[in-house]
Amino acid sequence: MLIDGKWSGKWHPFQSKDAKGRFVRQDSQFRNWITPDGAPGPSGQGGFQAEPGRYHIYASLNCPWASRTLLVRKLKNLENIITLTVVAPFTTDEGWQFGGFPGCAEDEVNGAAHLHEVYTTADPRYTGRATVPVLWDKRRGTIVNNESSEIIRMLNRAFAGLGDDGLDLYPDGLAGDIDDLNAKVYEKLNNGVYRAGFAATQEAYDEAVAAVFAMLDELEQRLSDGRRLLMGEQPTEADVRLFVTLVRFDAAYHGLFKCNLRRLADYPNLTAYVERMMGLPGASDTVAVEHIKAGYYSIRALNPSGIIPAGPAEIFEPPTSA
Repeated sequence: MLIDGKWSGKWHPFQSKDAKGRFVRQDSQFRNWITPDGAPGPSGQGGFQAEPGRYHIYASLNCPWASRTLLVRKLKNLENIITLTVVAPFTTDEGWQFGGFPGCAEDEVNGAAHLHEVYTTADPRYTGRATVPVLWDKRRGTIVNNESSEIIRMLNRAFAGLGDDGLDLYPDGLAGDIDDLNAKVYEKLNNGVYRAGFAATQEAYDEAVAAVFAMLDELEQRLSDGRRLLMGEQPTEADVRLFVTLVRFDAAYHGLFKCNLRRLADYPNLTAYVERMMGLPGASDTVAVEHIKAGYYSIRALNPSGIIPAGPAEIFEPPTSA
């Protein structure tokens, strides 16, 4: 991690833990918002007006949090508005690096070799982990935001008139229901798999893995009424946040994170749901099994040998019609 702008020690996956050995996730520190007119958003400073070509995303096809932003960028048709650099899926002793893996790229915006250099370009005294995603302002030369839940919300609304305005992932009439489901899915499943995988005690693991499968069971039941997606027929932010976890479940969380009571493939409704999500325009472009396996199985604390498993060779095939 970075301490006062200097890289310190080797990268490690464990951010923090509580007295019972539970994994505790670091809070994101850059919390500005892009808005249509540059006015301040819910947090941070103003001055970040939505404009084509001004903003850039640093992301990983391995990381579910970063993949949220890639999926919304696709669904909202913002690929020609917001540029993108995909980092290598594995983490080195200095964290995320640029290049060195198929489908990744060098940093042509800031010329960095590692992502932590982008953080210190924005704040030379930064202390904390250098995480993806990063939403970068090329004009001001700084990080706008590094919190995925906020980035996807601003991508949905801030670029009105520049992307696909026909799709609203956070409609006013469903906002309360989306927020309630997001909170539950985040605690038990999105972050729950990490709480299981990085648990430091048996008690912490048992608690986390029970919550993971209770949430999967609940979601399987929710989809049993024949609905196409979580809130009905149209995709919402809740689908984006759930999908990125489910699509990684059998490839990473089932084995490496010891979430092995059942596979996602054992849930027929959730399996069909993921296949429908994969069929959304551009969604399959944000999923790369070789990145997911290379990234997760490079975590030396959990897989000292670094051996990448042979399967699954693919995750989900999109249906012929979405």
